[in-house]
Amino acid sequence: DKVLIHPSAASDTRPENTVVSAPKGWYDAGDYNKYVVNSGITMGTLMSAYERFPEYFVAQSLNIPESDNTLPDILDEVRYNLEWLAAMQDPSDGGVYHKLTTAGFEGMVAAHKATQPRYMVQKTTAAALDFAAVMAQAARVYAPYSEEESRKHREAAIGAWQWAEQHPAVTYRQDVLNETFDPDVTTGAYGDEQLDDERLWAAAELYLATGDKYFWSVVAAATPAYSLPNWADVRWLGYYSLLAHKDKMPPGSGTWRSTIEKQLIAAARELRSDGEQSAYRVPMVSDPGLFVWGSNAVAANQGILFLEAFRITGDSSFLRSAEATRDYLLGRNATGFSYVTGFGRKTPRHPHHRLAAARPDLPPLPGFLV
Repeated sequence: DKVLIHPSAASDTRPENTVVSAPKGWYDAGDYNKYVVNSGITMGTLMSAYERFPEYFVAQSLNIPESDNTLPDILDEVRYNLEWLAAMQDPSDGGVYHKLTTAGFEGMVAAHKATQPRYMVQKTTAAALDFAAVMAQAARVYAPYSEEESRKHREAAIGAWQWAEQHPAVTYRQDVLNETFDPDVTTGAYGDEQLDDERLWAAAELYLATGDKYFWSVVAAATPAYSLPNWADVRWLGYYSLLAHKDKMPPGSGTWRSTIEKQLIAAARELRSDGEQSAYRVPMVSDPGLFVWGSNAVAANQGILFLEAFRITGDSSFLRSAEATRDYLLGRNATGFSYVTGFGRKTPRHPHHRLAAARPDLPPLPGFLV
């Protein structure tokens, strides 16, 4: 709750070293910083999971402090990050700070010992558009529970979109930033410079949130070639949402929707074929290039594609491919390890995560996808 405005983010209303508050939120995968761009796909995925399977999540209790309220626990968890995310928007102009971070990474210490000064760093277009998409989706998802909360999310989304339209190419270049401002910032950059996908996702969610035909015109003008979502490529999060809400599509959009569905199904068929060549029945092991930093997210997003293809076609082979992907993540892989901490007979002990590294004598907290 004591965060400094970094000189890269300074403005007339918030000069350098202004103290602001931005509690709650989720740490990034391996450190104690909080990044707007990387939390975008996480938030979108969780809210979409709820939208696809509401009966499951309504009935699920996670034994969290909010479990007794009227909101499904998954939405309580999402709200914890939403409340932080809202604080990352400058109320004076609608722009969104790229990240909340220490200047350098903290050591492998417990969270309460991570006491370096924390900063709001430079507003960027990618952050504003990811924020707009998440807030617009939240306006839809939370509307049945609180119209007031829904309205606030929608207004925040529109404000961030308007800032991005006025600043369409403000990218985060950390090395350049460090040549100009002190202190130098050396934590995760998430410096995405391809912004068409963020703009498409934000427009799709804002169209569903507002019904404004302008946002639909942005969506309809885009090229729909399929690409598997990742933090830097979120275009298809927008398409997934549109396909799941066909009733909100404008009149005469049937041909457009059919084109999108064909792209998705063709990509799922290709992945399914790749998986069928593997003893593990998953496409991950068909291409060493898929084993990037965070490769289990690649596998999980492949599984989501299979589920989306199953929803459209009813073809049970896509469902089996999704199940095989789940099994791969839970231990049916070349290592025999479950890739979820605390789950399975062989479970990871040393994930790249400061909360785990700070207490090496104890098993890591359960439930992390390594």
